[in-house]
Amino acid sequence: MLTEAIAQFASSNEAKRWLEDKTNAALVPVQAQAKKLRDEMNLALQMVADVSKQLFDVSNKEIERHNMKLYNRARALNKLSRLFIERLKKIIPPEQISYDTMHGYVQEIYKVFYVTDIDLKNWFPRISPFFIMDRRKFLAVYEKARQVFNTLNEYVTKEYVKTKTLEEAILKIDELQSIEKQLLTLQEDRDKIRDERVPLEQEISDIEQKISNLKSSGPIDKLNLINIEIENLTNELRNDLRHLQKPFIKMQAMATSGGGGGITPGELTKINQYLDTPFDALVQEPQGYPMLKEILEKLAGMVTKDTLKLKPDKARKAEQSVNEFLYKNALDNLQIRCKEMATKRDYLLASSDLDEINRNLAQYQEQLNQFRARKTSVETHEVVKANSYQDTMDKLSGLKRAIEKNVYAALDKKIQIA
Repeated sequence: MLTEAIAQFASSNEAKRWLEDKTNAALVPVQAQAKKLRDEMNLALQMVADVSKQLFDVSNKEIERHNMKLYNRARALNKLSRLFIERLKKIIPPEQISYDTMHGYVQEIYKVFYVTDIDLKNWFPRISPFFIMDRRKFLAVYEKARQVFNTLNEYVTKEYVKTKTLEEAILKIDELQSIEKQLLTLQEDRDKIRDERVPLEQEISDIEQKISNLKSSGPIDKLNLINIEIENLTNELRNDLRHLQKPFIKMQAMATSGGGGGITPGELTKINQYLDTPFDALVQEPQGYPMLKEILEKLAGMVTKDTLKLKPDKARKAEQSVNEFLYKNALDNLQIRCKEMATKRDYLLASSDLDEINRNLAQYQEQLNQFRARKTSVETHEVVKANSYQDTMDKLSGLKRAIEKNVYAALDKKIQIA
């Protein structure tokens, strides 16, 4: 069995030309007849509107005469004719001929005629026998319009509908080409946004490199190494003081709550500092850490008297640490090393070179933040455009498949639009 060849088109323009060649013979005469019937229907509706205006005018004259015999019927006819005119004004003939527009046109006329038939059935007998000539003239014109409508309705529902699928394919190709233009515009927008983003990324990269170079320069690099050593010394000091932490906290609580213990305000401040920033506390003391020793002597007395209510194990370890620091000067070497590092740090921090580097770093950081904020804004816009682009691509793909199905259904011919 031979497989039917699929007509492939590289663009929507090719597909449209092919489809128009295939369908013109069928569509053109159908659309021409629909246009002719639309014009006839529009003329017939205009005639109904004109004769309705005549009913409105003649009933107005009778109302103005105040003839009691005709007054109520004249008012009824006046109201009825005004309704006819208002309804007819709402019927807008389609400018572009297609099955959908003509079908909608027919539906609108049907609705107007349906309610008009009811009004005529209900009200003309009540107005009778007055305005007989005017009503007859209206009915004649209205009946002719109904005949034109019947012809139009029959053509649209029985003949025009046969070409509906073909016509939809043509209209969908027009829609396809419109969306393709939107896609081109979206792609241009994406290119512009990309052209805006790429230089920003380069600027950010350049500034980050400048910041990195400054941070790895002499003063900054030395300061970083010193800070690392200070951190190591701090950890070492915390470890040495670990058995004093609990006693110090209890002494702190006792002094704060008025429990006394002979702790002075200055000593309380120093205890707080040794708990929070032991490196600075030790560095700020003269060599031999005299204030710490005064505190330790008071602590030793409190431990002996069990003033702090420490657990035996914690009391024993605290007492050992006190002895190490008071009598064996166990922190002397560590204090010397801490003071050396603090001196080096303070010297670097006070140098003019470091001040200049920090100013440059602050300036570069501010620029970096600004460029990153702009890049974030551009990327957000880029994501929105990318999503719109993808949505449009999906819409295009769906439309192409719909056109291919319509053509196959109408012409029994398989096509594929790239």
